[in-house]
Amino acid sequence: MAAQTNTANPTGKAGRAVRKRAKTGANHLAGYIFISPWLIGFLLLTLWPIAQSLYLSFTDYSLLEDPVWTGTSNYVNIFTNDSTFTKSLTVTFTFVLFSVPLKLLFSLLVAMALNQKLKGMNLYRTAIYFPSLIGGSIAVAALWRNMFGLDGYINQVLAWFGIQGMGWITNPDTSLGTLILLNTWQFGSTMVIFLAGLKQIPQELYESAAVDGAYRFRRFFSITLPMLSPVMFFNLILGVIGSFQTFTSAFIITKGGPVNSTYVYALFLYEKAFKHYQMGYASALAWILLAIVGLLTVINFAASRYWVFYESEGGGSK
Repeated sequence: MAAQTNTANPTGKAGRAVRKRAKTGANHLAGYIFISPWLIGFLLLTLWPIAQSLYLSFTDYSLLEDPVWTGTSNYVNIFTNDSTFTKSLTVTFTFVLFSVPLKLLFSLLVAMALNQKLKGMNLYRTAIYFPSLIGGSIAVAALWRNMFGLDGYINQVLAWFGIQGMGWITNPDTSLGTLILLNTWQFGSTMVIFLAGLKQIPQELYESAAVDGAYRFRRFFSITLPMLSPVMFFNLILGVIGSFQTFTSAFIITKGGPVNSTYVYALFLYEKAFKHYQMGYASALAWILLAIVGLLTVINFAASRYWVFYESEGGGSK
């Protein structure tokens, strides 16, 4: 009997192990079934187009004919023979250099104003954020074009003070500035993130600083900015990525003109793809844009250790 019991024991353990594996496999299968809509969408609508774009960047493809493998010729032509690529990249870097800091600064100032404990502040926050819900739409871009046109609202207001207006969007010296102002005006989501960050700063820090005699200006630079630096870094990354993808305002308001002064990179890519039907060339431009944005993101992350404050890491940025 003892021998039979000892022989049956391993069999029982093996049976329990098999049933456990079967149950685990069933749980995994159920999990995959639940996430299958997202997984199928990711594979078909994201991963597969990305792989296709990478392949097409090494081909000559015009939508009307089958792609022809050309190796790195698209990239060579972009970097050596295409002056428009250099121009669009210069315009885009100028746009990013000015629009991102202005948007961050303006968003922070508005967030601090809306962080005050005043009656009806929730209504003010909603009213200020609401225009940003349609900030990137075609309708707003068309409105902006009318505002800064030769007979637009801006010149009408200036005429009240006896100032002769100008065609802000038709002047190469000011056309890009109008797009920068529009991007700055679209501060809603950035402002909300800043406002959430301000709410997380302990009020005890301000009270202790006030007891020690620190003025508001000193409290802002010694408490608010360091405590808000992770949020600022997050908004900086999103701002840089979003600014490099700017398209609607340049397409609707200026069409890239005058004299290519607002010919941003995304507009250049769009015209190569859907105006000249150079899909392979446009795919190469898209991957170059991805590389530029990725490189800038890596640089920002590397530089963040010197100015971003993380309290959970011992009170320092490292």
